Amino acid sequence: MPELQKYTVAIIGGGPAGLMAAEVLIAQGVQVDLYDAMPSVGRKFLLAGKGGMNLTHTEAEPAFVARYGARAEQIAPMLQDFNPEALRAWVHKLGIPTFVGTSGRVFPTDMKAAPLLRAWLKRLRDAGVRFHMRHRWLGWDDAGHLHFSTPEQELHIKPDAVVLALGGASWARLGSDGKWLATLEQQGIHSAPLQPANCGFEVAWSTHFRERYAGQPIKPVIATYLDQQGQLQQRQGEFVISESGVEGSLIYALSSALREQINSTGSATLTLDLAPGKSAERVLEEVSHPRGSRSMASHLQSKVGIAGVKAGLLHEYLSKEEYTQPAKLAAAIKAVPLQLLAARPIDEAISSAGGVLFEALDAQLMARSKPGVFCAGEMLDWEAPTGGYLLTACFASGRIAGQGALDWLRAQA
Repeated sequence: MPELQKYTVAIIGGGPAGLMAAEVLIAQGVQVDLYDAMPSVGRKFLLAGKGGMNLTHTEAEPAFVARYGARAEQIAPMLQDFNPEALRAWVHKLGIPTFVGTSGRVFPTDMKAAPLLRAWLKRLRDAGVRFHMRHRWLGWDDAGHLHFSTPEQELHIKPDAVVLALGGASWARLGSDGKWLATLEQQGIHSAPLQPANCGFEVAWSTHFRERYAGQPIKPVIATYLDQQGQLQQRQGEFVISESGVEGSLIYALSSALREQINSTGSATLTLDLAPGKSAERVLEEVSHPRGSRSMASHLQSKVGIAGVKAGLLHEYLSKEEYTQPAKLAAAIKAVPLQLLAARPIDEAISSAGGVLFEALDAQLMARSKPGVFCAGEMLDWEAPTGGYLLTACFASGRIAGQGALDWLRAQA
């Protein structure tokens, strides 16, 4: 450790990945300076925790790793170093108790992000990490120094190593705007384009439907989707009608495949079962039952449990004539097609896909074209569904980048 005390590492980005890299480095005696463009660190972390801070998930390892899709092979080694159990133990050492919800998700007992972040920042400051707020990174100058803009002045610094943890491009108001792509490309650090992940989609609602039902949830429902590989994906859950289309947990869970389908063909279609638990035969039988003087709306509600926004959705799809035909109405209840036209803008998304290609980095996340520069967190080219998977990989990649910087500095000694 004494041989590392002469080194200074700059970490750019104060989210979970950058803070974790700082923790790894400061523990070995390296001087750590953390820079962030915002007035305080962890802003997206805090906002993500407003509805309940989902830290990780207790899902078995093979299924957990599979959540990272095409990048599971690259994420798996990071999780070996810092898996969900290790993350939970780390949180406990900060004095924050946790519990496992019925879905297998792990939360702080008080469900809040702020106490965890406060405890973590105190530990980092006590260890000697220096925080520099309102420092916007502008890239490297002609001398190869890091160039920052601050409210007072322009800064040019030359650390011994750099960890970039710049985030993706969702929720830009919290500090991650994706503008770093062009800067890194100039240095030969190649990226895939940033795209929305865990996002909503646009649907061509009628004015009547949008004005009457925007903001209302549809539940329970089963969504079925045939992906580009010909595999049938099916999930039960709920989603919300928005002004522009659909959003919510069920949509987010399928968003990666839906986005890629839209990119490829211009649209994607979800098939919705509005009466899960009832067979197609049962629905047809109930719908065909004589309704006497009752309205069709009352008939559907009493016999099949279809009312409100679900009934409105059927009216969007069926003509007035078809709505009176039991066979067509029953078929629609069990399989109403919902055409998605485009993903909503990336700034509205929970997270982003794309980013620095793993092929541009070595196993310790150091840029092959720029030795001593490491990348971590959401700025890497991976994506995952909500449920703690995003945060776990951000923590784990920050640890790998921090350890990589340590190993690289030792090799320079």
